[in-house]
Amino acid sequence: MKLNRLYTFIEEVDSEGGRELASRLKRVAVAAVIENPFAGRFEEDLSELMETGAELGKLLGERAVAQLGGDAPHSYGKAAIVGMNGEREHAAALMHPKLGAPLREAVGGGKAIIPSAKKMGGPGTMIDVSLHHKDAMKVRSHFDAMEVRIPDAPAANEIVVVVAVTNGGRPHPRVGGLLLENITGEDGLT
Repeated sequence: MKLNRLYTFIEEVDSEGGRELASRLKRVAVAAVIENPFAGRFEEDLSELMETGAELGKLLGERAVAQLGGDAPHSYGKAAIVGMNGEREHAAALMHPKLGAPLREAVGGGKAIIPSAKKMGGPGTMIDVSLHHKDAMKVRSHFDAMEVRIPDAPAANEIVVVVAVTNGGRPHPRVGGLLLENITGEDGLT
């Protein structure tokens, strides 16, 4: 893996809708800008990107969780933006086969599927990193997203890979669904 740059984005929410939160909500995203080894050419075997995904799952996951300042991770998500000389399948190779296991280890569990987003774009392309609870994806209070944008990436031969975590759900949730205290954490759904 040729790593060009790392970025960390931290959002801290103390109040929303004119009402204070009981405790500060923290959303953290860590992004890596890497060289795309397959930019400009079709490659059948994407195993190199799959191995890079494992490295990035560990690196980005550990960095993101560390920025929660000791708070337990509640939600997670992942995303990638492929520069215009690549293809969406490069993002899939990075995120799906091997990134998940080290990210789950970083968050201390992770029974639920890790939501993901992928797209192609040039420098400054924004992406919404979908989030939901790490152990029970039916917890509606944790259906959320974090927007990430890097002004000068991805270049045509780069890929931006993002991992996001939170220490809680949306502020003041009140649309029903499975409650935190009712999570079984056995099947990734409930």
